[in-house]
Amino acid sequence: MSFVTVLTAAAGAPAAAGDNPYGLFQALKEGGVISWTVFIILVSFSVFSFYILFTKLFEQQKIIGQGKKVRSSFWNSANLKEASSKLDQRSAYRAIVDDALVAQEQHGKLTNPIDQHDWMANSLARSQGSIGARLGEGLAFLATVGSTAPFIGLFGTVIGIYRALIKIGAAGQASIGTVAGPVGEALIMTALGLVVAVPAVLAYNWLIRRNKSIMEDLAAFTNDLHGYIMSEGKVKPAMIAGGAANAGSASVARGSQTRTGAAPTPAGTQPLTTGQTSTGQQAGGTGTTTVDRR
Repeated sequence: MSFVTVLTAAAGAPAAAGDNPYGLFQALKEGGVISWTVFIILVSFSVFSFYILFTKLFEQQKIIGQGKKVRSSFWNSANLKEASSKLDQRSAYRAIVDDALVAQEQHGKLTNPIDQHDWMANSLARSQGSIGARLGEGLAFLATVGSTAPFIGLFGTVIGIYRALIKIGAAGQASIGTVAGPVGEALIMTALGLVVAVPAVLAYNWLIRRNKSIMEDLAAFTNDLHGYIMSEGKVKPAMIAGGAANAGSASVARGSQTRTGAAPTPAGTQPLTTGQTSTGQQAGGTGTTTVDRR
């Protein structure tokens, strides 16, 4: 990748490579099979690390976009089947809704049925867990690269230093011309190990943090969906006007819902929306939705 270009440039242009006895490829040629093996392993690690980084970023951004679509239009639908049809076929949120519908249908077929609340909670947790497992695919490789690449480079460094000592012993003196090649090879292996490991560690931490944020949004949606099904549609989150809400504002909207018997929510504290109260009457005045979370 990019570090190969930098090292190649440092080694000199191809036309002048023969004039530089201490370039990258000259050092690898002098190092033999071990140096080439270490070099190929580190380059392969770097290529796969960047591949995982970009593919996981694309996958994460896709789910984030699906979450924005859910917050803007999903809860406006008359029922879950209609709401599910609005989502993309391969949407993570649609997978959760479809699994919830299947679980709801299967509960009535159980010969010794358990409590519907527990059955639905377990089904939704399993669906959410499968999405989390898919988001985590490949991250173990990044962690492995970040922890092992420096040691692989260090192995090449040790071999280079060892060959420098062999040349010194054979020549009987430590001249610059004798040790420059093996020592240069050792330093190159050390640099390669660090250049491969650092981006892998940074990518791993960044992707883990984004996955955590996505799973928090999925957990909130799953909780809302569970409440909606258990209340037969009477409990659902307040909608955000204009569909331009982000995850933080959606959480605020969910938290601003009131319980039965609690103090009424002051007008203007929630985005205007048309919904129903817990008694089934149309909300007026402030346009807020008062729900009963049971």
